[in-house]
Amino acid sequence: MFPPNPHVMVLTGPGLVADLRLLTEVADREFAALGVGGTVSATSDLPGFRAALESPDVLVVLPGPDPEVRRLFTERPDAVWLDLTKADAPLPALAESAAAAGGTAFVDGVVSGGGEAGAGGTVSVSGEAGAGGGGGMRGTVGVAGTVGVAGTHLHGRGIWGLTWAIRHAVHRLRRPAHRVAYGDHPDQWAEVRSPYGIVGQAPAAMPPYEGNGQAPTAAVREDGEVTPTVVLLHGGFWRSIWGADLMDALAIDLAERGFTAWNLEYRRPDLHGWDATTEDVARGVALAARSARGPLVVIGHSAGGQLALRAAADDHRVTLAVSLAGVLDLAEGDRRHMSSGAVAVALGGSAAEVPGAYRLSGPLERLPLGVPQLIVQGGGDDLDLVDFGRRYARAAQESGDQVTYLEMSGDHFDVIDPASPIWRATAGAVAEHRKPS
Repeated sequence: MFPPNPHVMVLTGPGLVADLRLLTEVADREFAALGVGGTVSATSDLPGFRAALESPDVLVVLPGPDPEVRRLFTERPDAVWLDLTKADAPLPALAESAAAAGGTAFVDGVVSGGGEAGAGGTVSVSGEAGAGGGGGMRGTVGVAGTVGVAGTHLHGRGIWGLTWAIRHAVHRLRRPAHRVAYGDHPDQWAEVRSPYGIVGQAPAAMPPYEGNGQAPTAAVREDGEVTPTVVLLHGGFWRSIWGADLMDALAIDLAERGFTAWNLEYRRPDLHGWDATTEDVARGVALAARSARGPLVVIGHSAGGQLALRAAADDHRVTLAVSLAGVLDLAEGDRRHMSSGAVAVALGGSAAEVPGAYRLSGPLERLPLGVPQLIVQGGGDDLDLVDFGRRYARAAQESGDQVTYLEMSGDHFDVIDPASPIWRATAGAVAEHRKPS
């Protein structure tokens, strides 16, 4: 059993360039929001840092630039390691060192999870953090009597990254997930949460997945009802500094509402090219589809909204596609130079330079999708995204698609906040979709 209210330590390494008071203010706000106790502890040298790593607390570690400090990643693979700056290389691999210490390495990503945490709620495990960030891994290391939690390396989000690191550390302990690899790359995985009953309880209905090409089977309730499956696609303007941890809270909320939630990571195009991104999303959705015995919903946020609608256009096993503040007009997004030219960088050029990529990937260009859609937009978001959402919904309806447009008060991140009215309305609409007609 995982502690529902763990104590979190934010540990800073020697040489970290950041104002400690500001880090403490950010951390204290997040501790209060999550309802956990927490402290911020600064170390000035390697021995002090090494000693602090032995804390039984849930750790969020800001290691700083010292290579000796960074190499200690392998000594606390259960921690969330955060670089405020964009990392040029991943932190050291974990599987080999953990296996040498007595664990068993399951390379190529078997499901993590299964048992109960050992004394003090200690959680062991994981593979290699990919250069793409977002908690990628090569494999999972399981130790008897523990629940596997993947070592996570977040980077490139600046001070704001601390809020996401703390959230990820707490979410994955309160509501564990099974991790499933769908390819050999560190960023090709999904975290699967079947419906939960008790806080801190790992989902028991998900059978082991051995990476043998067979999808894990969707959970079935005691009354025999099949749980709908939802695939979540994170945003971040397709950049590698953003990862699947952005969707942790929604995955948990959906599991608590009775869905099987797949939080999908994928290779980002800034490091791997556009084709790798679209292929990964297609593979991940296909794996979830093979496991689903009921409705299959794909939900994407921001850039993930575009990916969700493309996935639905390509795979009609999807029964509902949901865009949360999606980038739904790629050509116009490029012309408006959104997020410093993020669209052209992701797709490999402008619409004039790579028209085929825009035709295949642009939600507007793919109409009609032939799949029911829910387009959700916060009225307080970037005005260009509001414009895209409204125009796309009209065009989709005119094309003959079944489309619901939901616009409410809220900003870009309210749509992925389980406590917000706009997400509650969205979740209600998705729940209505799963009911038999």
